[in-house]
Amino acid sequence: MMIPLLLTVSAAAQEVEAVDQADQSVADIDEETEIGGGMASYYGNELAGNRTASGERFDPGQLTAAHRSLPFGSMVRVTNTSNGDSVIVRINDRGPFAHGRVIDVSQAAAREIGMHRSGTARVKLALLSDD
Repeated sequence: MMIPLLLTVSAAAQEVEAVDQADQSVADIDEETEIGGGMASYYGNELAGNRTASGERFDPGQLTAAHRSLPFGSMVRVTNTSNGDSVIVRINDRGPFAHGRVIDVSQAAAREIGMHRSGTARVKLALLSDD
């Protein structure tokens, strides 16, 4: 009976640690550099649990994204140009592979910027640095 409880506590602790690290990364940001924009799309639950190009497992509930060339771990502000909503995502995968797209965001990120219903949105991208 104690083993399932220990596993639950361990998983919860790891999740809190990941959120704390993401919050700390955002708090350390000093500068933003616009890096263009274009069409964004998102990938959702169908890929949950698959390995990303960085080696971690994809979680649609995390604020992550795929970009063709930015280094893994890069923090990027994605702003939906139609409504001004923005979200900060961490690059952990490669893509998008659809023609004309500049970034694929997770389902959670898509919800944050109001593109989860349409599936795509025109966005601006800004690379965040902690210089």
